Amino acid sequence: MNDLFKDVSLSAVVAGCIATLISYAGPLVIIFQAADSAQLSHAQLSSWIWAISIGSALLGAWLSLRFRVPVVVAWSIPGSALLVSQLPQIGLNQAVGAYLMASLLLWLVGVSGAFDRLIARLPGSIAAGMQAGILFSFGVALFESLPARPWLVLAMFATYVLMRRLLPRYAVMAVLLVGVLVTWLGGEFRADALVLGLATPTLIEPQFSLQGFFNLALPLVLVALTGQFMPGMAVLRNAGYQTPASPLIGATALGSAVLAPFGCHGLNLAAVTASLCTGREAHDNPRRRYIAALSGSLLYLVFGIAGATLVSLFAAFPRELVAALAGLALFGAISEALGRSTVQVEERDAGLFTFLVTASGVSFLGLSAAFWGLLAGLVVHLAMNARRPAPALRALGDKS
Repeated sequence: MNDLFKDVSLSAVVAGCIATLISYAGPLVIIFQAADSAQLSHAQLSSWIWAISIGSALLGAWLSLRFRVPVVVAWSIPGSALLVSQLPQIGLNQAVGAYLMASLLLWLVGVSGAFDRLIARLPGSIAAGMQAGILFSFGVALFESLPARPWLVLAMFATYVLMRRLLPRYAVMAVLLVGVLVTWLGGEFRADALVLGLATPTLIEPQFSLQGFFNLALPLVLVALTGQFMPGMAVLRNAGYQTPASPLIGATALGSAVLAPFGCHGLNLAAVTASLCTGREAHDNPRRRYIAALSGSLLYLVFGIAGATLVSLFAAFPRELVAALAGLALFGAISEALGRSTVQVEERDAGLFTFLVTASGVSFLGLSAAFWGLLAGLVVHLAMNARRPAPALRALGDKS
């Protein structure tokens, strides 16, 4: 416990809190869309938010303390997007049954160790290119927000550049404070939007069906592995952490199963927000960055309990503030990932193609851009590094 308090730093705490804020800023909207499309009640939606928040908090804190590594757990974002179309078709009860089946399949993947063997063979340039591609849209969103609120975005951008020069560890914290101050002084903070309210868990009876298994459970497993666990492990590997994937997958799968009857559609490793907690912005010493994941988990816990308040908090601030904060907070991670994706000459093409396909955001056959970026990188890597025929065989072929 004494070591824990010694490892606490302001930069790590701020990095973790911002990571959690970003987790809610965009992905939560997808859950609202899915709930609206399926016409879920307010109690069911509140329970859903409670379940994914509490699960992310407890699992993230436990795994980070166990391994002393910044393990950031979040709900499945591609899984949320899948539910927008599937939840109205199969209904909430069959969906909960599918959540349980998906959790069982993911647990089997975890205990088998197959995922660890796959990660160990993944070239570093491809992992870095995938991470850079996932984060790319957040960096671009910063400048896309400029026309709507130029003074807010420019003030945050100037603060970031100045602090990176003077006190780089506190650059992100300074950006947050300036953003809040400009919003307040500009009269754009909507205090009337704030609502105080607690989330209430509601037990949902699961129903098991072949339709739920094939239409939802299997796709949830696939998008979790390719869209969340693969880039999530890539983030940890790129930061120098060699934590095995099997216990992370197994623990999140069990946590998802326990919370599935309350609406949790799946918990897994975070990719985007994990980059905030694993980089230098959290702390110069990699051994002390797990504090960022712990502080983020604590905020998850608070938001999970105060579900209604959480929703109103984001409505009170301009959307551009959150977009600019996310983009600036991830600049360092984007830069480092891009550099690693091209540092090895023999892997440069594979890293570049992985980055381009992933950054494009293309979705095909229900699979995310991260999957197709990974596939493109592997194909290019194999093509560029395939063994060529020996000179004698080539000469023999030429004569014939």
